[in-house]
Amino acid sequence: MVRAIVTDIEGTTTSLSFVKDVLFPYSTRHLPGFVRAQGHRPEVRRLLDEARKVAGMDGDDEQLVGVLLRWIETDQKLAPLKGLQGLIWEEGYRQGAFQGHVYEDAARWLREWHKQGLRLSVYSSGSEHAQRLIFGHTPFGNLTPLFSGFFDTRVGGKKESTSYAAIIRELKLPAEEVLFLSDVREELDAACAAGLRTWCLVRGEGPQVDAGPHPVARSFDEVRP
Repeated sequence: MVRAIVTDIEGTTTSLSFVKDVLFPYSTRHLPGFVRAQGHRPEVRRLLDEARKVAGMDGDDEQLVGVLLRWIETDQKLAPLKGLQGLIWEEGYRQGAFQGHVYEDAARWLREWHKQGLRLSVYSSGSEHAQRLIFGHTPFGNLTPLFSGFFDTRVGGKKESTSYAAIIRELKLPAEEVLFLSDVREELDAACAAGLRTWCLVRGEGPQVDAGPHPVARSFDEVRP
């Protein structure tokens, strides 16, 4: 029996195009000005220092901005970059530049599963802050109260089974009672290796998804926990 559901965001609850065509370009346009204007804030300075350490460089902030922009362009899953993007996106949400995209079927079933007593969590390469922003600013209202957990790459990479083992320890549930939803075969394989149940979301966006041995759903309407 499934008692908890952990869901990916991009390509699963949320359109790939929202992340690629809205969020990423917004952070690219605003990152240089954000660093110049907000670099003195302790939270921002900590993330910049972390990024500088990851990059292995001693240059000033202007040089670091160039590195950060290249990381965005190549979609690097690096914690300090994701943290900075989350802060930049927060300004965008607050100013009404965009809303968080969530599929109608995902919003509806997340509410239904929560009503049924299932524990819901998010696991995404985006920072916890960025996850909360997406679900907190949707056309369907604030969905964050539906979730009891938000996991990002601080628990490990999404294609590593040890990451899902860490999530299981945090949830304090047997692995077979936890369902993971994603549109990426390697993530589902890693979750399966850790003992979780899996469903592959194939929403018809982007390149064709290879679901492998995982059950396939074209929307949350077809997921059977």
